Amino acid sequence: MILVNLDVMMAKRKISLNELSSRVGISLANLSILKNNKCKAIRFSTLNELCRVLDCQPSDLLEYKEEEQ
Repeated sequence: MILVNLDVMMAKRKISLNELSSRVGISLANLSILKNNKCKAIRFSTLNELCRVLDCQPSDLLEYKEEEQ
């Protein structure tokens, strides 16, 4: 399973959901879905903007974790 560590990076960069939404150009609702690991996909363009605004690498935002069975 892929985990989204957006909340961790937001805390490290001291940026709010509202500010990130404004700077990245995606809605608060979609950003919240992403932050809470409820998304099914992410566009590369969105990932690119998140990395640009948060000054990080995709590996800082996305993590693979084996699912427990």
